[in-house]
Amino acid sequence: MNERGRAIVLIGFMGAGKSSLGRTLARMTGLPRFDTDEMVAARFGLTISEIFESQGEKKFREAETDTLRELSGKGQASVVTGGGIVLRPGNIELLRALGIIVHLRADEATLFKRISRRTTRPLLRTENPRATVTELLRARLPLYGSATDVEVDTSALTHDEVAKLILEKIEQI
Repeated sequence: MNERGRAIVLIGFMGAGKSSLGRTLARMTGLPRFDTDEMVAARFGLTISEIFESQGEKKFREAETDTLRELSGKGQASVVTGGGIVLRPGNIELLRALGIIVHLRADEATLFKRISRRTTRPLLRTENPRATVTELLRARLPLYGSATDVEVDTSALTHDEVAKLILEKIEQI
């Protein structure tokens, strides 16, 4: 088995709170924060939506994998990932090499409510975004589950409560 890194790696569906929790964990722990979506966007000089539109999802996913490789060896950190990072099988091993994988989850209604606040989600630009969420969740939940070391439901907790719970659960591993 490959040696595990010391990062706290956040995975989960869009709207689960990964970006907010990454910032909260960085604030609480003093660890550096790396956000794979931000890193990919900076690499292209485009927003995620613009990358999907101009380059396509395949190019985005390739850049996401390259970004995970770049994070290897960064040490202790808070790593925020995009919701689809688990779609490429090799990414799960790269995530494991970074550290403890924390799956942030929430019930579907909560996720949809949170997601609906922003119109910048490229995968939800469909005729029926709610049905798309259901379909994407059905496909991704098993992948999140197979990668997860710790799972935390963010549906009814504040960011600080979730961050404290994550740190407590990691201590128990």
